[in-house]
Amino acid sequence: MIDQQTIMIHQQTTRRGFLRTAGQAAGAVATCCLGTASAAAAPGAEGAGRRGTQRLSLDRIKQFESLGYGMFISYDIEAFCRHHLLSKDLTEDQLNVPPQTFAPDKLDVDQWVSVARDAGMKYAILTAKRYSGFCLWPSKRTNYTVANSGNKTDIVERLIASCEKRGVLPGLYYNSYDIHHRFGRPHKEGWSYTTSRYQTFMTEQLTELLTGYGPIAEVWIDMPVCLGRGYRTFLYEHIARLQSDAVIMMNLGIQDGTDIAKKVECFWPSDLISIERRLPPGTGHRKWWTIEGREYYLPGEVCDSIMHNWYWREGDKPRRDDKVLAQFQACRERGVNLLLDAPPNNHGVIPRVTVEALMRLRRSAGI
Repeated sequence: MIDQQTIMIHQQTTRRGFLRTAGQAAGAVATCCLGTASAAAAPGAEGAGRRGTQRLSLDRIKQFESLGYGMFISYDIEAFCRHHLLSKDLTEDQLNVPPQTFAPDKLDVDQWVSVARDAGMKYAILTAKRYSGFCLWPSKRTNYTVANSGNKTDIVERLIASCEKRGVLPGLYYNSYDIHHRFGRPHKEGWSYTTSRYQTFMTEQLTELLTGYGPIAEVWIDMPVCLGRGYRTFLYEHIARLQSDAVIMMNLGIQDGTDIAKKVECFWPSDLISIERRLPPGTGHRKWWTIEGREYYLPGEVCDSIMHNWYWREGDKPRRDDKVLAQFQACRERGVNLLLDAPPNNHGVIPRVTVEALMRLRRSAGI
C-alpha cells in the first residue's frame, strides 16, 4: 500500500530530520511553538479582521465548522469481547485477543455511511485503531489486523470509498495508547507514556493511513497526552505534511473547552478543541485563544455516543431522545460541531434501534 516515494517522504520526516528542519517548518506551520506552556483566552470581539497564526486558513476551518454534525463510528475487536480491554485487572491471556475474534458475518460499511447521510450528518470518522491495537486496515507494520481476522475486508478503504460515493466527508481516528503493541511498556503502568519504538510504529501506521486512501477531512488522535510534547509536535507536523487540508484533532479529553491553560502540555498542537461527553458553557464556545504568545482560532467539537457505550455491547440501548436532542441543540446554539457515535454491532451493521433513534433525532431537530 505504501510505495517507495512514500517511504522516502517518511524517512525525510523522521524525528531527527524534524529537529534539523524545525526552524524552516516553523514559518510554514505556525502551530509548533515549543516554549513554556501557558494559555489564556484572547480578549476582544469574536472575529472581525483577525487571521490568527493557526496552520489552516480561517476559510478552511470555517468550512469544517459549517459541517456541524458528524458520525463517530466506533468499531473494534472489543465488540466481540466479553471484557473491557482497558481494565488493569486483566491477565495477559485476556489482553491477548486473537485477531480471528474479529469476525463480522454481515459487514456492511455502505450501510454505516448511508445511515450517516440519511441522518443529516456531513462527515464520518472511523476508529481505524483504538486502544486494543487491532487495525481495521491491513497494516504492513503488524499482523494484528483485518488481514488475519475472521473478515478480511479493508474497512478503511471501504469506508472512504463509500463516503465519496454518498457525499460524506471521511475522517480517521487513531489511538495513541495501545495495549497490544507496547514495545517494552508494561500494561500495568497505564497510559502515561509511550516508548520511542512505539512512536516510530505510530508514525509508520499513520503514514499508511494518510497516503494510501486519498483525501481525509479530519485526523482524530486520541490519548495524545502519552506521546509527550516533542513527539506530539513532530506527529502534528507529519500529519499536516501528508494531509495538508485535513483538520487535526488532538483529544483534550473530558472537559468543556474552557480549561486550555492547564492542558496545553497534554494536547498541543491541535487545530480543534475536543469536548468529550460535555458541552461548552452556556455563553458558547470561545474560539480565539492566545497560546504561548500566538493567537489561534480553535473551533470546538463535542464527541459523544447516541448509545451508553462507545462501542457495541449486547443489550445497550440509545440514550433518551430528549437528552440527545437537547445536546444537539446546545451544540448548535453554543457554536460547536457534534460528533455522535453510532457503533456497529458484532454482525457489522448499525443496529435498527440505533438507526431509528438517529432518524427521530433528524426529524425532531429539523435537520
